[in-house]
Amino acid sequence: MIIAVIATLGIKKYNEFSARARYIKAQDTLQGVGNGLDQYFLKHGQYPDLTSYESMVDANSPLVKENMLPVNMPLKDPWGQAYEATSGKGRYVLKFVGDPNGSEERKAFTVEPGKMPADATGAPAQTAPATGTTP
Repeated sequence: MIIAVIATLGIKKYNEFSARARYIKAQDTLQGVGNGLDQYFLKHGQYPDLTSYESMVDANSPLVKENMLPVNMPLKDPWGQAYEATSGKGRYVLKFVGDPNGSEERKAFTVEPGKMPADATGAPAQTAPATGTTP
């Protein structure tokens, strides 16, 4: 009986850590694509006109062809859901729809140029104060 209770608690904790690791992986993936888009912007003065996440990570994408993204980026998040994304001349938007199990700790998030992403718990990241200001 005691072993069953301990095993149940262990499985629950394992599932929590596994879900958190998947969430962090989704954040890392979209941050990587965002970094590639930012590199493209620095080189070309605008973001590429791409209408989906799939078109951004495809082998024929300008981001992949110019080595701003590695080949074989995952097409879906760690839960098997599609990422959402668009990019155009002056901006891009990369979206993760969140943990499909509805966890409050692993909410949907968006990566955009000039905006700090949420941390691994879903809380907004802290931003540094502007230069020359006092706390």
